[in-house]
Amino acid sequence: MAPRVGVLALQGDFREHLEAFTRIGADAIAVRTTTELDSVDAIVIPGGESTTIAKLARNFGLFEPLQAKISAGLPAFGTCAGLILLANRLIDGIEGQETLGGLNVTVQRNAFGNQLDSFEVDLAFEGINGSVHAAFIRAPLIVETGDAEVLSKLADGRVVAVKQGNILGIAFHPEVTGEDRVHELFWNEFVK
Repeated sequence: MAPRVGVLALQGDFREHLEAFTRIGADAIAVRTTTELDSVDAIVIPGGESTTIAKLARNFGLFEPLQAKISAGLPAFGTCAGLILLANRLIDGIEGQETLGGLNVTVQRNAFGNQLDSFEVDLAFEGINGSVHAAFIRAPLIVETGDAEVLSKLADGRVVAVKQGNILGIAFHPEVTGEDRVHELFWNEFVK
């Protein structure tokens, strides 16, 4: 059977991720149950609101299974809130905020300000030819990279994309700008 990627579909922009994977010819499904989670070869944690996604994952009985599968090597791709949820350490998290963990980085929530401070920029991205068009919407920032490999930085040197083992984490939203090459990179390097 061909590999299948799941997109955690509890809150946030999961539809845009599903559309991006469809455009690149990948088999992708929405994941809302443990049965659906068990049927995928990789998982995407989308942008949205990290505390809400975590709370819903608990309510749907997905939090611990996701943690266990990611820890056991399930490829995971987190964008914006998804990056926050995959980080081992947070700055500016709310009291008691939980993460799935797995990515040995420190992430600062809402590092660029509020919704009005959102912006788009073209970035160099390791492994992708040409610049990647990135939308930063209430975005986090990777402030300590631990032993993760840096894939992309802003012009001022701030880190916005890393990979480590089975995990790809980015602070921005390629799925909302129609930029499919980051999804292709994840699919080709982590899933296929």
